[in-house]
Parts: sequence; C-alpha cells; structure tokens
Amino acid sequence: MSMEFHPQPRGGEPRPWAFPAPERGELPNGLTVLRCHRPGQKVVAVEVNLVAPLEAEPRDLEGVAGIMARALSEGTDRHSAEEFAAELERCGATLDAHADHPGVRVSLEVPASRLTRALGLLADALRAPAFPEGEVERLVRNRLDEIPHELANPARRAAIALSKELFPADSRLSRPRQGAEETIRDIDAAAVRAFYAEHVRPSTATAVVVGDFTGVDLDKALAETLGDWKGAAAGPRPVPPITADDTGRVVVVDRPGAVQTQLLIGRIGPDRHDRVWPAQVLGTYCLGGTLTSRLDRVLREEKGYTYGVRAFAQVLRSSPEGTGASMLAINGSVATDVTGPALEDLWRVLRTLAEEGLTDAERDTAVQNLVGVAPLRYETAAAVAGTLADQVEQHLPDDYQAKLYARLAETGTVEATAAAVAAFPADRLVTVLVGDASQIADTVRDLGIGEVTVVTDQ
Repeated sequence: MSMEFHPQPRGGEPRPWAFPAPERGELPNGLTVLRCHRPGQKVVAVEVNLVAPLEAEPRDLEGVAGIMARALSEGTDRHSAEEFAAELERCGATLDAHADHPGVRVSLEVPASRLTRALGLLADALRAPAFPEGEVERLVRNRLDEIPHELANPARRAAIALSKELFPADSRLSRPRQGAEETIRDIDAAAVRAFYAEHVRPSTATAVVVGDFTGVDLDKALAETLGDWKGAAAGPRPVPPITADDTGRVVVVDRPGAVQTQLLIGRIGPDRHDRVWPAQVLGTYCLGGTLTSRLDRVLREEKGYTYGVRAFAQVLRSSPEGTGASMLAINGSVATDVTGPALEDLWRVLRTLAEEGLTDAERDTAVQNLVGVAPLRYETAAAVAGTLADQVEQHLPDDYQAKLYARLAETGTVEATAAAVAAFPADRLVTVLVGDASQIADTVRDLGIGEVTVVTDQ
C-alpha cells in the first residue's frame, strides 16, 4: 500500500504586531465604554471598573467591598440567585467580581452570539442587585471560613505580614485586602447595600468590551443593557498619599516544625506613570523574571536551594494626578536548613548587580522575551480586556501598553541596571520569613541584613 505525502505547510510572511488600540466613547448615563474589535475572537470579554476602593470601606467593616463584589451575582430585581446562575449558564457565560485597593472589577466572558443577552444580565447585576440577606450571610460565612486557610498558607501569610510591616497602621494598605475576622463578621446585607449605594454608579464606571463584533450591533446592545443603568453623578474621590517604611529589617513568622521557609522581600517603588517603569520592568525581569534570571541561576541551578525565586512589581494604587506606588518584591521558598545560605546568596546577587551591573546579553534576552511573547500573551480577548481595564484603573492613557514595548526595546543595559538596583537596594529591604524560628532566626541575625523580630500567630 503506497502512502500519499502532502507538502509540508509553509509559514506565512511575518506581520508587525501592536497592542490593539481601543475606541473610547460614553453612554448617555455617563458610563465610559472602551471597545476593541478583534476579528476571530468569538468569546467576548467585558471588564467593568467600579470606583469603590478599599480605602472607602468603613474601618469597622473592612471587607465589605469584597462581599459586595461577590454578592453582585446573587440575585437581582428580576432574578433570584438560582435563576441568575441558570441564565448565565444558558448564555454559556461566566461572571466574576473581586475587590482590590483601586476598586471593584466585574468580569464577563461570553460567546459573541449571546453577547446581548449576557450584557443584560451584567447590567441587571450592576443596576439592581438584590443583596438578599441570606445570600450575604452565606458569603460572610464563606469569607470567615477562608481566613484560617489563608493564614495557614505560607505565601499568603507572608504577604499579610509584609503589608503590615511596610505601611503605617492607619493605612488601609497595611491590612488584609478582603478584610479580617473582626471586621467581616459584622458585615450584613444593610452594610453591603449602603456601600453599593454610595460608590457604585455609571458616571464613575468604565466598561471595556473586547472581541469579534461581526454581526453584533454593539451600540444597540450597550444602549439596551448597560445604558439602562441609572445613578447620580459623583465628583472625583481624593486619593490619599502612600507612605511606607522600607528600613532594612527581618520579620520571622514562627511556624514550629516547618520544613520550608517562605521568603518575601519587598519595599514600595514608583507606579507605571513614572518614566523609570520600562527600565524597571526590564531590570527586574533580568533579576528574577524567568527561569534563566540571575536569582534562579544562582539559587536554583547552582545551589539547588529552591524550585524558583521570582522578582516582580505589582501596582498598588494610582491617582489621576499621575502619582501612585507599586510593591517591589522577591518571593520563593527554600528548605529550612538552607534558609541562611539562601538569603546570603540572594543578597550577594543584589550586591553584585550593584557593583558589576547587568550584561548586554541579559538585557537582550529580556527584551526578546518580553517583547517577543506579547502577541501570544494577548492572544485572547480576556487578556486584552484585562490590560485595558488595568490602564483605566491606573489612570493611564489608552495607548500606554502599545507604547511600552517600544520603550522596552529602546532601554539600554545601563538604564536597566540602574532601575533594578534602585528597585532592590540591598540595605533597604523588608524581609518576611515564614518558617521555624528556632531553626532560622539566629542564622539570619548573623547575616546582618537587618534587625530580626519573631512573631507568633495566635
């Protein structure tokens, strides 16, 4: 029997790629809309930014923004919680919401053929959520059940400890984003309704819609759904300044018998408005952004201390005036018995970086990875919508991400080195270690990277 061989497919001509530019508009009710037509993306992504920041929560009800976000899909004036879930399922849609320091984000994904129907459900959730007492009580119980698990998770416990250590006690940034037990337990449906009434309105919200709109009258769909959302206008909300204490020091959260130590080393730095951001992205990537970064090369490949260590920058909050801050951090985990040597080598990497700088090869590889992977990173409508919503949340221009890749490509080795050294100065880092204090505290004191304090979970 003979075999028939077909010609090997040939690759097409390479085409230039750029992050998609959205079209900006506004509905009569004041809702800002960013739309981005992406041919072939048959699953449409919608992101809605609500200006309901965590710092607006009452001090004794912290966590109410998160409970409100979860409760948006627990019934409306038209559907019970069960009916709402069934309607979403009939659309083949998913609806999620979460609260963070800048505000509440509501996310919808749905096949393009059912977009109008799903937008109607999203509009109902935003326009007239029921916030049934029984459902809010259930969500509060669920949140209370989550807290012990979060505290038991070394990475989450380290993040809580670092926030508490970095920021002043009167700052919302110093406390758990989703609230603590003593504040969550007092949240009820009345508190959720009050927070919603004060902060959720179309005039301060932005909807991002990304996908293939072929055959969809998007203007009509938006007008008949989100355009029906009414609410009073509101002035801009003042954004309090961010202050932090990054004096070099170490906090050990004691976990007797732990076989691993969770590391989280951080401080605050500039947000994406700062001109140093592209160089900081590049330098941080060289330091700890990938398996071939310096930290991984030393701590994982050469010494075998860890499965991986990462350095990153995460924007905390930005203001319309172009100010804000990000969390600059290094995280990972190591075996208990090598905690001291691992930290010693980590600090040696930082000091060597400051003394000798990055190499051109490191810089070139980072640029190739960051810029080259962008078309794959933004292959889905959800990825594009999420980034556009981040830009809205951080008060950035609509073309920010598109221009960022050009700035990365233009950034030189010296500039990237300077940004990385400024981001992670060896003498101004707050280190949190979650592990067995009896095994690691004395070893860490001997390193001289800062005063060591041991805390015990009660």
